[in-house]
Amino acid sequence: MEPKNQTVFIIDDEVDVCNSLKWLFESVKLNVEAYGSANLFLEQFDTKKQGCIIMDVRLPGMSGLELLEHLKLQKIRIPVLIITGYGDIHMAVRAMKAGAIDFILKPFNDQCLLETVQKCIKRTVNYPSFDGVHDRINSLSERERKISSLILDGKLNKEIAYELSISISTVEAHRANIMQKVKAKNLAQFIKIYLQAQITNEMQ
Repeated sequence: MEPKNQTVFIIDDEVDVCNSLKWLFESVKLNVEAYGSANLFLEQFDTKKQGCIIMDVRLPGMSGLELLEHLKLQKIRIPVLIITGYGDIHMAVRAMKAGAIDFILKPFNDQCLLETVQKCIKRTVNYPSFDGVHDRINSLSERERKISSLILDGKLNKEIAYELSISISTVEAHRANIMQKVKAKNLAQFIKIYLQAQITNEMQ
């Protein structure tokens, strides 16, 4: 189906964010519908429409996680893209386990967001390679695994340094080594790789 027949459903309780995203997607001729809550979206959503949902993980009333569960139960197959702040990384991980197709960290680049949404619409999202993912994770030292766990909990470098009683520069050096070992280009990709390892472990 052509992108022009697809709709981007924006769900965010911040009016400025909704308006900004609406303008961004309409600038490339995409149909857009914006909602201030998950409940309002469900009240007006036409299941015959196709496209993708882009939403904040934190919403008033029904949360983003609850909406994902609802869509799954109702067997509504529509790609969901999560926009999240650094402090909500742990929730983003939970959202991906619940069925979100991808997530983008704030502040985001408009062009990257457009490209990701268009791939979601076309169902051609390119995931990082998970070949040998367990070997990559197993190559991490005990300290690197601990830091990885804290990163997944959304901890900042200074918080990790304080918790482990090490310097911030040491944390930064460990993070660089971790990214190199797991072959991740950025934080979001690292989380996806680590999450994939967790999911496959749970399936075994």
